[in-house]
Amino acid sequence: MAEAVAELVRDGDTVALEGFTHLIPMAAGREIIRQGRRDLTLVRMTPDLVYDQLIGAGCASKLVFSWGGNPGVGSLHRFRDAVEHGWPAPLALEEHSHAGMANRYVAGAAGLPFAVLRGYAGTDLATVTSTIKQITCPFTGEHLAAVPALNPDVTVIHAQRADRAGNVQLWGLVGVQKEAVLAARRTLVTVEEIVDELTPMPDAMVLPSWVVTAVAEVPGGAHPSYAQGYSERDNEFYAAWDAIARHRDSFQRWVREVVFA
Repeated sequence: MAEAVAELVRDGDTVALEGFTHLIPMAAGREIIRQGRRDLTLVRMTPDLVYDQLIGAGCASKLVFSWGGNPGVGSLHRFRDAVEHGWPAPLALEEHSHAGMANRYVAGAAGLPFAVLRGYAGTDLATVTSTIKQITCPFTGEHLAAVPALNPDVTVIHAQRADRAGNVQLWGLVGVQKEAVLAARRTLVTVEEIVDELTPMPDAMVLPSWVVTAVAEVPGGAHPSYAQGYSERDNEFYAAWDAIARHRDSFQRWVREVVFA
């Protein structure tokens, strides 16, 4: 994983670490912190602990997102500190809806310049987010929203398995991992295990080797989120994170004692 992050994640990159409650690439996020990456544009539908950690460690200069918080607990305190006080660095925000973000990934994966959706009506997001535009359907005259494609420099996801040829298998609750991988210029997948052959699983998704730049075997790489069939969600850690991240000193102590241990 360290070699893959060193090769694929560069200062100034647009980086997407995707996973919806499940299969969040937490270990890869900590590796990006260890390697001291800076000026990243972080993209994620639901920024949670992994982005709180990256923002607090000074890795990010911008966040493109549609919701942010510590699920079931409350605020992301390092995120709030960066927005409200510019610590450890100012953080620019580009906010969308879930539907808008998902459609942006789909457009990026399809090689299209933008996506069109019936969204944002009745909201003021377009007044604060320059990447939301109104267009008129040339066939019906209907007013619709247009959002530009997302094409991250790097997408990082966690999955259950990969085979030795680099094909990746994931199942269970998934979000936009497939679309985020297909939209990216480079991809890193951390997995629970590398196997000789991928065993068919109900509703499993297989990402072929030709869309994956690098695979790293990282058992437990989603912790404290979970990997169905391998681990359970560590709810106690999510609760404990509120106190860890609430103050700069306690957060910096956690970084020293856990990330750089």
